[in-house]
Amino acid sequence: MRLFLSFLLIAASASALAQRAADSSSLPEAPAAQVLAANAPETGVPLGLAAAPDAPAPTHPGVPISKQQPKRILGFMPNYRAVSAGAIPPPPTPKQAFKLATQNSFDYSSFLFVGLTSLLAKGTDAHPQLGKGPEGLWAYTWRGFVDKTDGNYLVIFALPTVFHEDERYFSKGEGGIWKRGIYAGSRVLITPNYHGHNTFNASEVLGRGIAEGVSLTYYPSEDRNAADIAEKYGYAIGRDALTNVFREFWPDIATHVLHRHP
Repeated sequence: MRLFLSFLLIAASASALAQRAADSSSLPEAPAAQVLAANAPETGVPLGLAAAPDAPAPTHPGVPISKQQPKRILGFMPNYRAVSAGAIPPPPTPKQAFKLATQNSFDYSSFLFVGLTSLLAKGTDAHPQLGKGPEGLWAYTWRGFVDKTDGNYLVIFALPTVFHEDERYFSKGEGGIWKRGIYAGSRVLITPNYHGHNTFNASEVLGRGIAEGVSLTYYPSEDRNAADIAEKYGYAIGRDALTNVFREFWPDIATHVLHRHP
């Protein structure tokens, strides 16, 4: 259920941005010379995309703009873990991994996401023992925040430092939809190590499992059964896989559907 709710939030955000893009299409067009100059071959901008004067600098220089992974998706969703297709940056240091975990946990959008999912979980009475009203909402919210935050630090920082795994998402950027989708979703099970070789993603699989074990200390005893724990664990892994798929196709959506820079 929570995985479905997460998908709805992502889809709603995309729909809102698409509407904004449609509204902006009524603005006066830029002069032809300006469009041609903005789409010169060396820029890597696909024909039909004019570079705005205040366009952000590429996240990964040398990668075509149409394949760039931005630091934020839809203007607010943190995307710091994504690496643009074709880019091969060095593995993150423990300090950089800690920063990534912190950015993903304490970004303002994280509080918004936790608040919305907690409100929806409360609305569906996912944990009746947590109560109703404002106190019940707070009980859902702080638990949801702890679930997300300790999982982030385990998956992005602590365990990758121990196992020497790179938990960033390396975009594929080419190939068929199914091939790219399967690749993106499978990154929760496969990840490169510090030497660039694919390995079993122990950081993700164990990290989410440890986080679920920790959650046994602050969820009601009625929810501490195998079925509920398995459901929460599956949700966490599924959410990460779905996020990777969305990251993979976001440059294509931005470029070919919304006609804007990623």
